Amino acid sequence: MAKKLYIGGLPYTTTADELKAHFAQAGAVEDATVISDKMTGRSRGFGFVTMPNDAEADEAVSKFDGSDLGGRKIMVNEARPMAERPQGGARRGGFRS
Repeated sequence: MAKKLYIGGLPYTTTADELKAHFAQAGAVEDATVISDKMTGRSRGFGFVTMPNDAEADEAVSKFDGSDLGGRKIMVNEARPMAERPQGGARRGGFRS
């Protein structure tokens, strides 16, 4: 089963291809994504890597957590499921009477 890894502390210039190539040193990489700001399009400094092999994903965590990538110390761990966000509700500015 595939494992999704969270990568934090990325240099803001890191591309998805660079992230994929870096993690390919630990094994097969199914997908790599660098998260960008919706308004500016600039990197938010974190991303996700999906690896199809659990053992290789675990190796990537131990090999790369705390390592240097582009002059920054990165944090690597297994991604947690996204928390549910409330739907609807109050509008900006409070409730209307």
